[in-house]
Amino acid sequence: MKGSKRRAAALAAGLLLMMAPAGAAETAWEEIPNANIPAAVIAREVAEAGGMQAELSLPVKSAILIDQNTGTVRYEKNADQPLPPASITKIMSLLLFMEALESGKIGLQDTVTCSEVAAGFGGSQIWLKPGEEMTVEELLKAVAVQSANDATVCLAEYVAGSETAFVQQMNQKAAELGMENTHFACCAGLDNEEHYSTARDIAVMSRALLQYPGITEYTTIWMDTLRGGATSLVNTNRLVRFYQGATGLKTGTTNGAGCCLSASATRDGLGLIAVVLGAANSNDRFAAARALLDWGFANYAAVTIAPPETLGPLTVTHGTEPVVELTAQPPAGGIVIPKGQRDAVSQTVTLTEQVQAPLAAGTEVGTVTVTVDGEAVASYPVVTAAPVQRMTFARAFARLGQGLLAVG
Repeated sequence: MKGSKRRAAALAAGLLLMMAPAGAAETAWEEIPNANIPAAVIAREVAEAGGMQAELSLPVKSAILIDQNTGTVRYEKNADQPLPPASITKIMSLLLFMEALESGKIGLQDTVTCSEVAAGFGGSQIWLKPGEEMTVEELLKAVAVQSANDATVCLAEYVAGSETAFVQQMNQKAAELGMENTHFACCAGLDNEEHYSTARDIAVMSRALLQYPGITEYTTIWMDTLRGGATSLVNTNRLVRFYQGATGLKTGTTNGAGCCLSASATRDGLGLIAVVLGAANSNDRFAAARALLDWGFANYAAVTIAPPETLGPLTVTHGTEPVVELTAQPPAGGIVIPKGQRDAVSQTVTLTEQVQAPLAAGTEVGTVTVTVDGEAVASYPVVTAAPVQRMTFARAFARLGQGLLAVG
C-alpha cells in the first residue's frame, strides 16, 4: 500500500511538471520529487587544527559547509576552485532584489512589463511574452521556485535599467562581500567563460541573502501557481520538501556547470549552508548537500550565552566622570559549539588599560572571548554604556562653583 502511494505521488508530480509550460523546469526527469534521496557516506571524522573535519565521500568537484550563525567554515573540499555556478548565480540576483525592496526602490506589488530581451533569454523559464505584465512578487516567486531566467532578467531590468547594468551591480556587490574568486557575466547563470564563482564565495553570498528573513517565504515554497493557476511551479530544490528544517536556497544546472546546489537549513537555532558544485547528476548534488548538512547538525549546536556579570567600570582620564560603566551584547544568533560541550564554555574579558575622554556611548573598549575547552570559538565587543565628556577649564570651574554653593 505504501509503495502504491509513493508511486501515485511521483506520477502526480510528474503530470504536474508535464502540464507546466514546456521548458519551465530547470532540468528534466531528475527534478521530479523523490523522497528516496541517496545519502553520501560519512567515512569518519578526522582531527584537524581548529576543530572537527568530516571525511566525506562527496560526488562533486567542490563543496563547503558553513554555519549561518557565524559564517565559520566547518568543512571544505576544493572550496576556492573557480567553476561555472549555473543558476546558483540567481542568489546574487535575489540578494540585489531584496536590497531594492528594503530600500523602497521597488515594491512587491509593482507591475513589471516583460521586454523582448527578457522574453528571449532562453533556458529555464515561465515563458513570459513581450509586453506581459507581472508583479514583482510574482516574478520573485518564479525566480526562487522555478529558477526562471526570463523572470530574473525582467526584474534585473526593472531594478537597474538593463541586464548589463544589473550585472555590474552584481560584481560590485561581490567585491563588497569579499568574493575574491567570482565574476558575473549574466544575471541568470548561463555558461560563459567570464562567468565563474567558487563554493566559498557562493556560501558568502548565500549567507548574505539569508540576512533577509523574507526571502525564505519564497525559497521554501514547494508548489505554487502563476497566471491564475494556469502556470504550475515546482521547486527545483527537492530538499525543501524532503529535508527537515530546509530553508532553501538555490539549484543550478548547465552543461558546463553540471548539477550544483546551495542548500540551507535551520534546526534548533543552528543555521547551516552547504554548497556543492559540479555533480554529475541531480541525485549526486542532493546526496552531497544532505550529507554535509547531516554531519553539521550531528556535530554542532547553537547556544545562547549571557555576558559576564563583571565588566567594569573602566577608569577614564581627562573626563567629567572618573569611570564609565560598560556593557556587552553577545551575538544575537548565539554561538556555535561542538555538541555536548555546553559545560565547557567559558568567557574571558580583555579591556583597554585606559581610555581618555571624550567618549561616546557605544565606544568599543574591550573584547569578550568565548572558549570551549580553552579553544576560542567566538568573540564580541565590550562597549561604553554612557558618554563621558572631556573635562575643560570651563566645566571644571562650573563644577567648583556648584561645589562651593552646595557647601554654603
